[in-house]
Amino acid sequence: MKPRIDRGYVGIPSFLRGPICADLDRLDAAVAILGVPFDEGSPFLPGSRMAPRALREHSLRFGSEGLFDPETGITLLGQDLAAGLIADAGDVDIAPTHVEQTFASITADVTAILARGALPVVLGGDHSITYPIVRAFPGPLHVLQFDAHMDYAGFEQGLRFTNGHAFRHIAGLDSVASLTQVGIRSLRSSRSQYEDMIAAGHRIVPMGELRALGPAGIAALLPEGAPLYVSIDVDALDMSLVPGCVSGEPNGMTYPELRETLRRVAERCAVVGFDFVEVNPPLDVGTGATAYLGALLVSEFLGQICAQPRFESRRAAVLARRAAAQAHHHPQPGDLR
Repeated sequence: MKPRIDRGYVGIPSFLRGPICADLDRLDAAVAILGVPFDEGSPFLPGSRMAPRALREHSLRFGSEGLFDPETGITLLGQDLAAGLIADAGDVDIAPTHVEQTFASITADVTAILARGALPVVLGGDHSITYPIVRAFPGPLHVLQFDAHMDYAGFEQGLRFTNGHAFRHIAGLDSVASLTQVGIRSLRSSRSQYEDMIAAGHRIVPMGELRALGPAGIAALLPEGAPLYVSIDVDALDMSLVPGCVSGEPNGMTYPELRETLRRVAERCAVVGFDFVEVNPPLDVGTGATAYLGALLVSEFLGQICAQPRFESRRAAVLARRAAAQAHHHPQPGDLR
């Protein structure tokens, strides 16, 4: 086959041009990208339902040979992309205005990905989706949240499933052993949320403490080698970096701060899945800067996870399964009886 040029504006936008898997029962990959185009949990401006598509489109701008860092000389994801180990599992089916049904579909799809031995990487969507994702995981599970807001609102006035409630639900799951929130700084968060979080034994790291600890110090707050789920709200970054985010706040993390913290976390903990949420493409600038930054962060964090020695067993299991299937369908002459 003649080699293709495949510029960033060419091709069906699967994430990082990974193979598309339309049937989760036949998923054969070490990593599964799952889109959740849902923003009915956003009480202010809609639009984050368009983010999974935008993130996929901007991921096409990265080379199919992996992410080469000229500063370190390291290439991330090269082996996994070449072997087709990162599959795009498409989007969760959304039931408009029926939040419980959509959440059930999210949990079912993540459960199916886990059953196939793949690491789920979820593209939101607003932050309400993290609750139905996390409830698919067995415990004990530690949860790390990067965010400007606590999203720990009480269940009042009939409201339960906005993007401000997700971590109240998550903290109440029997499977969740701890919740650590990093980057909290919004003056729109209530004292009651803060006090409830602390009373429940969870950890809040505001920006002053974040900068005092540094990336290694943040990672050290988590149990070494423990199963960890990571949820990244794009508003953890400073609002000047994320024009396509409805909930941006000043005094946020810089890109190098978040990037290095995620690297340290990947090294210290057994990351079993993560999500990236709250990009709002209709609000973004013409270049899609926020969606591009999101695609970059997702790809880099995934690359750091896949670069860890502990990931090798997941990679090896898929390759062994493929080799066994190929041998079964194409027996060697000496194997015939």
